[in-house]
Amino acid sequence: MGTHNMKTKPISKTPNREQMEGNALRLLCSVLVKPGTRLEICRLLHSNDFLDPLRRTVFEEVQAAGVISSKQLRAALPARVTGRGFPDFNLEKLLAPKLASEAEIEQLFESTLHLLKLGGSDDPTLLAFGADAQD
Repeated sequence: MGTHNMKTKPISKTPNREQMEGNALRLLCSVLVKPGTRLEICRLLHSNDFLDPLRRTVFEEVQAAGVISSKQLRAALPARVTGRGFPDFNLEKLLAPKLASEAEIEQLFESTLHLLKLGGSDDPTLLAFGADAQD
């Protein structure tokens, strides 16, 4: 399981972080995640957890959308994000690889939890899984 690559010390902009941010958005937009669950995840995450301006905007729009189906969400996002100054926004590209499978959802959840760990929230109950906080 451990894909910890010790050789390269990440510089501040690691692809890892980007993958985590992307994974969080894939999770939030997944049809396998119920709208209520999506809102819960949005509550745990903070827009500051997304260093990338585009992904931060997408997250804020997902958060603002409230309890709607994933289908509605994905239909609404492009216009909303474009309206916020990202004319070339492509949701398909952002959420690629395509929709997550059941098996993948678990990985996306885990990745999102890691993102939370990196964020400012030091809620121990949230981070009960894995004792690898000390990197």
